[in-house]
Amino acid sequence: MDTETIFSPPVKRVRPKPGERRVQILNELAQMLEAPGAERVTTAALAARLAVSEAALYRHFASKAQMFEALIDFVENSVFDLIAKASEHEAGGSARASRIVTTVLEFGEKNRGMSRVMVGDALVFEHERLQQRMNQLFDKFETALRQSLSEASNEADAQVTASMLTSFVIGRLQRFARSGFRRSPSEMLNACLTRVLP
Repeated sequence: MDTETIFSPPVKRVRPKPGERRVQILNELAQMLEAPGAERVTTAALAARLAVSEAALYRHFASKAQMFEALIDFVENSVFDLIAKASEHEAGGSARASRIVTTVLEFGEKNRGMSRVMVGDALVFEHERLQQRMNQLFDKFETALRQSLSEASNEADAQVTASMLTSFVIGRLQRFARSGFRRSPSEMLNACLTRVLP
């Protein structure tokens, strides 16, 4: 009889480092949102994909709404970092506005699950404050565009153009999400921006 096999030490479960499990939960949630035609994400489905109990999820997040808030934080930080970088590279006016629009659409294209959060598709059955936060993000986005455009034109024109570009970005991201991620948000983008921006 092989005593080594019988008395082999138990396999140790490797516990994630502090904060690691939280990141894993958010990554898995974002991946679930990337599935074309994804249904409402439940904590039971999320827990099953992570091979943990629902109680384990709630040790890291007080609610599913809090998980979505963490995703929105990621979107907000990423989008405004991109806007800041775009502002550094372009002096202002139409060139900066064009770069801002392009970088945000590219972010949505690379982060499919986040694009569903941005346009509210993933938030339909969730707490209303989550959608309000996304609305505020696009209000700030529009303000950034208006500030860039007002450097090269009058305030009224800058406001109208910023509003049009914001609607354009939301529409492009929404079409991307609702097409099952087949219609690229950057499709014919330069031609479209040339029509809107002088």
